[in-house]
Amino acid sequence: MRSILALLFATACSVHALEKEKGPFTADWESLKQYRCPEWFQDAKFGIYAHWGVYSVAKAPGNTDWYGRNMYREGHPNNVFHQKNYGALDQFGYKDFVPMFTAAKFNADEWADLFVEAGVQFAGPVGEHADGFSMWDSNVNSWNAADMGPKRDIVAELEAAVRKRGLKFMVSMHHSWLWGWFPTWQEGTDCADPANASLYGPKLPATSRGIKAANRPKACNPMPSAEFEQVWLEKVKEVVDGYSPDLLWFDNRVEILSENVRQQMVAHYYNHAASKNKEAVLTFKRPDLPLGVGTIDLERARMPDIYPDPWLTDTSVSCASWSWASDLECYTTDRLVDDLVDIVSKNGCLLLNIAPHPDGSIPEEQQERLRGIGKWLKLNGDAIYGSRPWLVYGEGPTETKVGHMADKDFDGFGDEDIRFTTCNGQLYAIALGWPGSGVLPIQSLSLSCYNGDVKGVELVGYKGKLKWEQTETALEIKLPRKKPCEHAFVFKINR
Repeated sequence: MRSILALLFATACSVHALEKEKGPFTADWESLKQYRCPEWFQDAKFGIYAHWGVYSVAKAPGNTDWYGRNMYREGHPNNVFHQKNYGALDQFGYKDFVPMFTAAKFNADEWADLFVEAGVQFAGPVGEHADGFSMWDSNVNSWNAADMGPKRDIVAELEAAVRKRGLKFMVSMHHSWLWGWFPTWQEGTDCADPANASLYGPKLPATSRGIKAANRPKACNPMPSAEFEQVWLEKVKEVVDGYSPDLLWFDNRVEILSENVRQQMVAHYYNHAASKNKEAVLTFKRPDLPLGVGTIDLERARMPDIYPDPWLTDTSVSCASWSWASDLECYTTDRLVDDLVDIVSKNGCLLLNIAPHPDGSIPEEQQERLRGIGKWLKLNGDAIYGSRPWLVYGEGPTETKVGHMADKDFDGFGDEDIRFTTCNGQLYAIALGWPGSGVLPIQSLSLSCYNGDVKGVELVGYKGKLKWEQTETALEIKLPRKKPCEHAFVFKINR
């Protein structure tokens, strides 16, 4: 491992050298707006990633992906749990979970096989969460999975397994949160001990965690140091150069980094992809990067209507936590399928997070959800993969909520909700419920709304002939007695 001084010198040199790097992109926004979202992403529609790391080890209830931060907050449920089960914070801190993170049952091939069963087209790990622990073999960060904990390069193992099955590979990065994540200002904890600064970061004031400023909740004071930014950038470069991800995903709070560092990061990723003849996707949350520089990602949220550019929703199998928790409850498969359909109808893609057990196995309840989605896609995938939006995304009384994390308060769809997609000239109407009346009315295809002829209607998975009538108020489809599948129901509208 390099010394801190050598590291800072090396990273400073690399930042300077990056500005002179050859490639089609330069480190300025105008050049980076040449980015075009590739067809493979627009066709893929569905991906999986996994929040799994040191933060999983405590086996706590509640929101465990923030355990490393909240265990130091007096009175927080994570704090109460920690002191009851592990002791005082100056005796057993977050760093002490690292040896317990052994990944004893982690098998990248088993994960990838399950991803294929789920019908995903891209998949990968959380490369580094907010806790500063890298899941790859890092020369920048001594706190990494190859040197500590599992003593395995998790990113490399998953890359090999995912690519071997013909899927695109992705890595998510959350490490801008590390600035002020741990309370280095809080005496009486191991975070305040200078001996632990290599993991917890330099001693900072509490305002580095975040302050309220003009609707910018990720603002902080002081802003990140040049040294922090250099290491942040070097970590991204290690992932890009070492694993060539097809999709590089960033959590929010990247906005706290200086503009030049953000520009250099994006340029390096796109230029690396170009050197490998790859079409890469970089996703970001607003306002971290300007529009047009990459692909927009919404966390536990979705667009209210068709968005002209492809976009991404990242959400999870559970509402309560991104990582495994002792009381984790999963959404139903029906809810997850409906969310996928709604997002796709609006020109989006779904990135679904799973929460592996601390030992690296995927809990059976989550496996059931993924296999259920895959079973649905095996029958109905023609309406999803490679599809594009229709004239309208859908109809029905249910309004999806908008805004960051809005889906946490969303109760799901009903029997009157319908979504539309098109693929290779074929129009699909996807009913998110099965009306008890036995008739599905589609108002958007009525004689008064649709200026075209409906020549036939088919229900995917049903071999019989359907009865239907196009009236002034709706295309009325008489449903068969037996449902062809367990979730959303796909009708081919022949025109």
